[in-house]
Amino acid sequence: MYLISQVSKITGLTKKALRYYDEQDILKPSFRDEDNQYRYYDEEDLSYILKEKIEHIKNNISKEKALIKKMDHFLQPLPQVYEEKSYDITIEEIDPVMVAGLRIQDSYNRIGKYVSELYKVVKGNADGNLINCYYDEDCVEIADMELCIPIRKKIADSSVSCKLLPAVNAVCTTHVGNYETLYLAYKALFHYVNVHKLSVLSPSREIYLKGPGMIFRGNPDKYITKIILPFENK
Repeated sequence: MYLISQVSKITGLTKKALRYYDEQDILKPSFRDEDNQYRYYDEEDLSYILKEKIEHIKNNISKEKALIKKMDHFLQPLPQVYEEKSYDITIEEIDPVMVAGLRIQDSYNRIGKYVSELYKVVKGNADGNLINCYYDEDCVEIADMELCIPIRKKIADSSVSCKLLPAVNAVCTTHVGNYETLYLAYKALFHYVNVHKLSVLSPSREIYLKGPGMIFRGNPDKYITKIILPFENK
């Protein structure tokens, strides 16, 4: 079973839209906790949501076309390489790291613009792979994100914030492949989190171990992304 925030992240639908579908009896979750009123969705709900979302997108404006492809990836039989793919889930102690950060509120597809701006400021002071911190639990139209580059020393530039990303205990996995199939890794992580009843903290992190360069895109099927979900120690 998946929480509404997790379904939002997997499908690309906002929590507001999912609540609306529930209230209008278009799509009701499989289970609702009577004590806290939390909505829970199962695998069948996920498929239904994705099919309905595709039909909605097809009748919407062109800016949502990118979501159709993501939904189609989930509903259609996956290529052999992804069908057989399983994710190694690990519990790790993530060390603190000094970064130059750029906090933004914008759509996901505009991240590249800010990455370029951040690297121009950091220049040769970079000391690690690009990190994106997500402060929203679910998928939203205007996301609250912080792009971070590990640095050797602080930078005297007011356009970025030099800070220490704190040490965290986290559930982690690594995804090899293009960003359009990144949701498969999130699905595996959410399943692990739910089974082990872990309380995930914000922000989550994506570390781009191998991705597109500033000039050449490279082979998207060989991108490597590490996903970090900090959790609360009890």
